[in-house]
Order: sequence, then structure tokens, then C-alpha cells
Amino acid sequence: MKVSICLLCFSFFLCLSAQQLPSHKVLKTEELPAFLKKEVKNKIGIDGKLTEAQLATYFREKFSERFFYDYHTIEQRLRHYNALYKNEHDHKKRALDHLEKYADSTQWVLPFNYQNGQEVNAYALRHLARQHKMSDIILLYFNEGKDPKYIRYFENQMRSLNAALEAGKYEKIEDGNGVYEVFRSGYRILNWLWIHNMILNEPEYADKDQLTTIATLLQHGQHLYERNDTFKWGNHQTRGMSALVMLAILFSDFEGTDLWYERAMQRLGEHLDREINDDGFQFERSVHYHMSDINNYFYAYQLAKLNEIQVPQDWTLKLRGLFSTLVKVAYPDKSAPVLQDDTEIPWAEKNDISGAMTLGYLLFEDPELGYFATNKVDDSMYWFLSQSQIQLLENMQGKKPTYGSLALTDTHYYVMREGWNVNDKMMVISAGLDEMKPDHQHGDMLGIQAIANGNAILPNYQVRYSLADYELFKNSKVKNVALIDNELQGKQWTSNKGGSGFGKFGSLPSPNVIAWSTTEDFDLFVGGHDGFENAGVAYTRQVLFVDRNFWIVKDNFSSESVHEYKQVWQGHYSYENGPNLIRATAADASGHDILQLTKVDTVVSSGARGKNWSVVSKRNQKNFSFLTVIYPYRGYSNRLDETNNKFTFYDWEVNKTDLKIAGHNAISFGKDNRFYCFGVRTLQFEKLKIQTSSETDLFIELIDTELRIHALGPENTILNITHKNATKRKKEIAPGEVWEFTLKN
Repeated sequence: MKVSICLLCFSFFLCLSAQQLPSHKVLKTEELPAFLKKEVKNKIGIDGKLTEAQLATYFREKFSERFFYDYHTIEQRLRHYNALYKNEHDHKKRALDHLEKYADSTQWVLPFNYQNGQEVNAYALRHLARQHKMSDIILLYFNEGKDPKYIRYFENQMRSLNAALEAGKYEKIEDGNGVYEVFRSGYRILNWLWIHNMILNEPEYADKDQLTTIATLLQHGQHLYERNDTFKWGNHQTRGMSALVMLAILFSDFEGTDLWYERAMQRLGEHLDREINDDGFQFERSVHYHMSDINNYFYAYQLAKLNEIQVPQDWTLKLRGLFSTLVKVAYPDKSAPVLQDDTEIPWAEKNDISGAMTLGYLLFEDPELGYFATNKVDDSMYWFLSQSQIQLLENMQGKKPTYGSLALTDTHYYVMREGWNVNDKMMVISAGLDEMKPDHQHGDMLGIQAIANGNAILPNYQVRYSLADYELFKNSKVKNVALIDNELQGKQWTSNKGGSGFGKFGSLPSPNVIAWSTTEDFDLFVGGHDGFENAGVAYTRQVLFVDRNFWIVKDNFSSESVHEYKQVWQGHYSYENGPNLIRATAADASGHDILQLTKVDTVVSSGARGKNWSVVSKRNQKNFSFLTVIYPYRGYSNRLDETNNKFTFYDWEVNKTDLKIAGHNAISFGKDNRFYCFGVRTLQFEKLKIQTSSETDLFIELIDTELRIHALGPENTILNITHKNATKRKKEIAPGEVWEFTLKN
């Protein structure tokens, strides 16, 4: 009798004309047939009649064909997954955390309490809305005896959201904690699709339960479709549109899903065009968000390819470029620097990019990506690989990259690289600010990070939005930057409306990249920013990577009034020669010295969360330049000798006696017939004399009669050259410009 009633209900709704899927409520399972495409109805219905069992069977068949892998292989796949990742304990811990906190029929609007009576905060609500720990609960189901209560928990929690939707009792702050906000909705869809496919073969997940999940996902899809008719900056819309593509492919049997696919692909195409810079980096300038976008595009790209849906060629090129750009900024030890809002592991000094690179290798089989890969992608991505890709994990090929020093000229990251051996040196300089959405930008304008001997010697740190130290670690006190007085770069801090902890700066310095060049002898970066103009101070920074061995950093301040000028250096330092030489030493006795070649007044160290930094200061100055050597070394005997007032750096001699220079605090480095000269007005070497129109910085190389001059300073200067009291040349030279010519005998 029950089957007959269901059959009559399905027959009635099957006869209804096609109509638009609702977004304000979830369809009853017996209503689903009315929204199927006509050809699908004709294919699976018998004389216009369709039962729940027939419809559920049909979609199980379609999922086995359309999803990333066939759900019939779940037991085999899970065994391989557990053996590969060995993370059953971690999944159980997260699953139990969720189960202990939330009832299966939970609330979806603040305020409410956990089951233990403590208050649920905004950050927790956001993660409840993502449903990412629900997948841990389903893995617990499989790993611990298939107790059906875990599937029932999933079903009931989904139904509680559907009930909250119908009653209007869910969080609605779209730019705060909105439960149906595009990012959280997209994240939830991703997790529920994964779960739905995993349990399709389980007896507890009955036909009606499966169709309820489908009806819920259809409501989510229509909601996303209706509210994303225009482009919106940022990864939130990207995550939602990636999910909408998946729904459109997996449930293409329903009316309107063709429109979903068209709109979602259009939005994603716009994000690729507008948010992936021409240099290949994601516009928010964060490694975390760069890799998150890789995942977003991957889900849509992979599922479309598996279902033999043609993807625009631009997609393939852009997606591949996202991986190769990570190679360009990677550290020699195969990790990556921490850039802006990287949030995976708070306070970590590097980013693990191996999972992303493994995914890139599986897509494109590029050995350069394989160099960074391991035998596994990030654990959550495993469930979206095809079977052939899983097999490829066992036979990957790697090739060491050949990139040297380079510039990402749209994102404005500048990389100075010695090479790709694990102990090689590398520095990245941050000199960009996105105009459209700088929300994830830190107060690190012209900030630098460096690695040497496998250690992050000038680190930056990952953050977490929910931690009380987030604002501190996002601003310039915890960066390798220059500051003045009590000023920080980031100003006008505002938290988001939902109170989840995320915040952004209303004001950040605007950068100006003056020069970038790379030669056989050195790499040069020159830039400035307007962050201190409110105090009447002009500022520029120069960075030189000399012979790919050590760095010279020059910070220039100029003002009509006196100020305290500062450099901030991250790390645990001892004071070896007053404030002018500080040292950090790693566990393997490698380390680095920071030497001031212009006298400073004080150095003060402080820290938080186990991280330390030292602030070097010069007080009561109108115009001042720090001239600083960053000197990595390996082994105690290779440090700078703190007992000696005369320093050499890889045979570079300070103020070499056969070079005569003049200028306020003029300093030179000399080696053979090559010289770096700072703050010079005149210099003389053998029979060569150079005069400048203003104090400037130059690299000079004289080999026989061949003269090469490279301008290192931040401003144009006019050079007058005399040789043997006869040859006279005059030229205005710009920052970074090279002037080469032959002197007459």
C-alpha cells in the first residue's frame, strides 16, 4: 500500500509542467520528478510513472558515471587512503569534536550554545556552515564498524538546516556569517557531494535519504545561481561557482541546470581573467589563497574533463600557470615563503606546497612540478582524483627547476635566488598592493623574507583569523621592514561584521617600484612607499644580492624634522657588538649576522607566541640611511668575527684602500676591480675619477679600459668621468641603468 501511494504521488508530480527550481525551500522528494528534463522523464519513467526507488537508482547510476570516481570502489579506495595518509586518528578527533559540540538537529543562527553549555561564537558558526567535519564523521562511520548513527547524524543535521531555511531561522549576514553566503554554501556543497557519493551503497542511506540530499543540493544550486548574476571580487564567489559547476554537471538531468553551468563557467572565467595576474599569481597575493583558487578551478576543470565537456583553452593555460608560478617563488628546500594571509598553520615560517604541486603533476605530468611533489595530494583532494591519477602517484618524475632571480611584475614579488640546492640562499621582496581587494594584505610593504642553509633566516609567520594575536601578526611590527617613530604601516583596523576574527587595514602604504635588475654580479631592487608621508618622511629601500652570497639592505629616510628611524628584523638574536652586530644561530650551527655599517643607537628585542624580533634604531635624525649587511654563514668559523673591527664578506673588503671616495658617510665594498659605492660624491681609482651631481650609490667595474657603471640609488644623478686627466664624459643615469664604454688609452 505504501509503495502504491508513493507511486501515485510521483505520477502526479511527473505530470506537472517543468518549472524553475526553488531557492527559498527544499523540494519534497516526491516533487523532484516535476523538475526533470522531458527527455529524462521519458527515459526513466514507465507510462508516465516514476517511483522513489526508480529515481534513486537512476541517480546512483549517474553518480557512478559522472562523479570523480565510481562509488562502488569506495572500500578499495578507503583502504588505500588509510594506508597512504595514516590519519584515522586525526579524522576521529575532528569527528568527535563536532559530535560533542553540536546536536544533530542544531541551530543555524546566533546566539546559541554548544551541547556543553558554552557559547558558540561567530568563527565556530562559519565552520559549522562549511560542514567540513561532517566528512570526518562519515570516515569514522567507515573506519569504526559502520555504526548507522553517523549517517543518521549527517541526514538530521542537513534536515535541520532545511527546516531553518523554511522558518527563516538562519544567519543571514552576507558579508559576515551568512549560512548561505556564497563561499560557505560552496564549501558545504563540496563536502556534502563527497559524503553523498561515499555512502550511496550503504543500507542506512535509503532511497528517500538520497533524494533528500539531492533536493537539498538543488536548492543550494538555485540559490547560488540567483545571487551570482554579476562578478564579485575575491575567492568567496570562486568557491561558490566551482560548486555550482559541479552541481550542474552531476544533476544535469534537471531543468535549469544548463543555465547554472553557463553562469558558473562565465563567473569562473571572469575570475581567471581578472584575478589571476598576467604573471600567474592570484591577485590577493597570498600563497594560501593562491592554492585555494587552484582547488576551486580544479574541481570544475577535472569534473568537466571527466564528463567529456570541453573546457576553454584559456582555462588550461591559466590553471597550469598557477602551478608554475608557485615554482618561481618556491624556496630551495621545496617549501614556499609566507605571503600575506597564509592561515594553514599559525606562526609557521614556511608554506608546504607539496600537495598542490602533486595535484599539478597529476593534471599536467610536468616533471618541474613533480620535483616538488610527493606520493600524495592534500588528504581532502584525494577524494576528487580519478583512479588513473591515483595510480600515477606511484610513478612520478621530477626535474629540478632552472629559474634564477626573477620578478613577478604584476603581483610585485621580487625573487633573488642563488640556486636550487637545498642549502642555497633566496630572498623575496614584497612590493605590491592590490587596488581592488587588499583585504588579505599585511603591513609588510617592501618587507623581505630570506632562507639560507634550509632555515628561514628572515621569516614571516602564518596567521589565524580567530586568534587574538591576528592583528599583531598582520602588521609591520612582525615583519622585516623599516619604520619611523611609533608608526606602523597598517592603519584603520576594522573587523568583519560577523565577529569571526578576520580584519583588514583601511590604510596601507602605496608602493613604488623604482628599479629591478639582475646581472651576473648581483641582483638589485629599489623601491619606495608613501607610508610615512603623513609624518613628513620620504622613504626608499634598496636591496642588493652580492655574488648570490650575501645581501646589502639600504633604508633611506628624509624629512624636514627629526624622527626616530627603525629597522625591524625577525628572529632570535644576540648582541655581538653593541647594536651594530646581531646574530641568530640555528640548531645545525648555521646562522646569519646582521651588521650595521652606519652607526646606530639602540637595538631592542621583543616577541610574542615564541617568535622574536629586534628593532634597530637611530634617533633624532632628519636624514639618515641604514646600510646593513645580511650575512648568512654555515659553521661557527664562517661567521663575521665580532672581535675584529675590519670586516670582509667573501673577500669583499670594506673601504678598500686603493679606492678613494668622498661623501657624507661614504662607504665602499671592493674586490679586485669591482666596487660597490654608497653615499658617494666623488671616487677615484687609479687614473679614473667619477664625480656625481648628488650623493648616490654605484657599482663600478673597470677591466683594462672597459668601464661599467650600474646605478644603484633611488634617484637620477649626473656623472662626470675623467680618465688620465683627459677623457671626459657626462651622462644623467637613472636608477638601475647601466652605462658601459671604453676609455681611451
